[in-house]
Amino acid sequence: MTIEVLVVDDDPRVARVNAAYVEKVPGFRVAGVAHSVGEALGRVAELPRVDLILLDHYLPDGTGLELVAELRRRGRPTDVIMVTAARDVATVQAAMRHGALQYLVKPFAFAGLRTKLEAYARLRRTLEGGGEAEQAEVDRIFGALSAPTEPGLPKGHSPTTAELVRRCLRGAEGSLSAQEIAERTGVSRQTAQRYLKLLERTGRARLTLRYGEAGRPEHRYEWQPRTP
Repeated sequence: MTIEVLVVDDDPRVARVNAAYVEKVPGFRVAGVAHSVGEALGRVAELPRVDLILLDHYLPDGTGLELVAELRRRGRPTDVIMVTAARDVATVQAAMRHGALQYLVKPFAFAGLRTKLEAYARLRRTLEGGGEAEQAEVDRIFGALSAPTEPGLPKGHSPTTAELVRRCLRGAEGSLSAQEIAERTGVSRQTAQRYLKLLERTGRARLTLRYGEAGRPEHRYEWQPRTP
């Protein structure tokens, strides 16, 4: 069955580009386009079916997350992929808590959106069987939304978590510890430490040691931009 998509973006030009991208991915069709919260709510109500919303966060009459909250209040469980320039960790966390399945940061190329849409299609196929799920099936359901392992990303590392930690460190003023990264992103300290070490090994983070009055030195990491 074709996946019906509503594209929501305040910029008509960007909305047209995103809609064209969607139409290039097999199995997807643009059901409609909207440029505001109010217009999107109207389109969802009038269209025969909307399976997925590609949703910008910054809209003229509210935010994308406010739109999601209103849809949930109305009993509409439509799936959402955020497609937005909002890259602060607080907004990313809020999107996760509102049930956004994916988060794509602008600007992006067609390949970036295609990867997200293909992952979403895998999820729908995985869920089609219904019934009860054993742990292996649960793992497969959650894994369906994961993009294939990126080149250079070790096996067992999540591209989504890696990007979350990377954004947090890149946006910080000065160095951060694993505990501070954990508090800002919502991951465990051990997970933050693992991804920070990966960034250090790949040259994207610089490790420094802060010595206190007693005990082991604190490991702190600072973002390192790529050299030209």
